Amino acid sequence: MSDLPLGKDELQRRLGQSAFIELLNLTVVSADPAKQQLVMRAAMRPEFERGRGSGQWHGGPIAAIIDTAVMLLGRPLPTVNFRVDYLRPAIDTALVVTATVRRCGRLVGVVDVDVANEAGQLLAIGRATYATAA
Repeated sequence: MSDLPLGKDELQRRLGQSAFIELLNLTVVSADPAKQQLVMRAAMRPEFERGRGSGQWHGGPIAAIIDTAVMLLGRPLPTVNFRVDYLRPAIDTALVVTATVRRCGRLVGVVDVDVANEAGQLLAIGRATYATAA
């Protein structure tokens, strides 16, 4: 499942292969193959606001960012399950997204994603289960 041995620059390049993903405004901060972990930063855009001028992130872009982080860690195979738990509002902050492979088995893989604000407060937790068999 994991393609994480790819370098930070290659992962960043992959973000540009989709117009939708490019809209998410993600920057790869680090990629650690040993930990099977990826850290990205997402800057706020007006299109992501829950209400105009609120500075509060809408849950949809947060979920899309979580899904994108998982996609970068794994191969483009079918999603079995995807879940997001929103813990507190994300207001007037960029997001720091940390994705970690928890399991990469023969049939399924599991990736956990923590979404924090710039101060390090946990805002949301995502988990995705993906098919790993081709």
